[in-house]
Amino acid sequence: QVQLVESGGGLVQAGGSLRLSCAASGRTFGRASMGWFRQAPGKEREFVAGITWIGGNTYYTDPVKGRFTISRDNAKNTVLLQMNSLKPEDTAVYYCASSGSVVPGPNAKYDYWGQGTQVSVSS
Repeated sequence: QVQLVESGGGLVQAGGSLRLSCAASGRTFGRASMGWFRQAPGKEREFVAGITWIGGNTYYTDPVKGRFTISRDNAKNTVLLQMNSLKPEDTAVYYCASSGSVVPGPNAKYDYWGQGTQVSVSS
């Protein structure tokens, strides 16, 4: 089993920045990719960004390109999401997820999930 714990969410004004962290533990071997998703009230869960543990290949959804950066620290089994130039529409619960896919995109099978961390951006 894989356990994922997100942290770093909070309240920020539009234009501000936050850094989310996802710590992975348990049976993480063979898990090739990590991803960040978000879900706003009344909306479906949305893929945000993904990264492979080996190689650090990344994938971003268009709305966050140029503003968000996903990275990983293999030694710490941790994935980060640096969010800059935040907009009110970024407000959502952000979830970290693990996938066995070597392609860290939205259509990969993410079968382990964290509990989520709230990001709120005021205008």
